[in-house]
Amino acid sequence: MHSKRFLVRRTVAVTAAGAAALVLVACGGDRDGDGGKAASTSAAQSAYGAADVAFAKGMIPHHRQAVEMAGLAAGRARSAEVKKLAADIEKAQGPEIETLGGWLTSWGEEVPAAGAMDHSAHGDVRGMEGMMSGEEMSRLHDSSGAAFDTAFLRMMIEHHKGAVAMAETEQADGAYAPAKAMAGDIITSQTAEITRMSALLGQD
Repeated sequence: MHSKRFLVRRTVAVTAAGAAALVLVACGGDRDGDGGKAASTSAAQSAYGAADVAFAKGMIPHHRQAVEMAGLAAGRARSAEVKKLAADIEKAQGPEIETLGGWLTSWGEEVPAAGAMDHSAHGDVRGMEGMMSGEEMSRLHDSSGAAFDTAFLRMMIEHHKGAVAMAETEQADGAYAPAKAMAGDIITSQTAEITRMSALLGQD
C-alpha cells in the first residue's frame, strides 16, 4: 500500500515538472522572440555559395586592375576631371578589395595573389569581363596628356561594364547578403561613372 502511494506521488510530481517545463519554454519563446529573429537574420547573412566565392575571386583582380589604372592618372592625365575620377575609383575600390579578401579568408578560400591581373591568367574565372590585356596596360603606361585621358576613359568604361555584369550575376545567383549588397553598390556607382566618363568623351 505504501509502495502504491509512493508511485502515485511520483507520477504527480513528474507530471507537474513537465507542465512547468512547458510553461518555461513557452515564456522563454515569447521573451526571446526578437533574439530568434536576429539569429535567423545572422544565419541568412552568413550563408554563402559558389556564386559568392566566384564573385569575390573575380572582383578582387578586377578591382586591382582598375586601381592600377587609376593610379596612373595623377602623373599622366591632363584633365583635372579625369584625375578626380581616377581618385574616386581608387577611394571606392581599394576598401572593397580588402572586404572581398576578408570574406574569402573567412570562408577558407584562397585570396587571388596580388599581381595576377592579366586577363589570360584568369580566363578560367567566371565573369572576368572588361579586364585589360597586358599589351593594353602597357600602352596606357606609356601614354600621357590628352592621349592618356582618352585611352583611360575608353578602357575604364569597358572595365566598369565588366564589373557591372559581374555584380548583376552576383545579385541574381548569390546567397551571401553582404556580397549582394556590395554588388548593388557597384552597379549603382559604376553605372553612374560610365555615364560620367562617356560625357567626358563626348559620347553622351
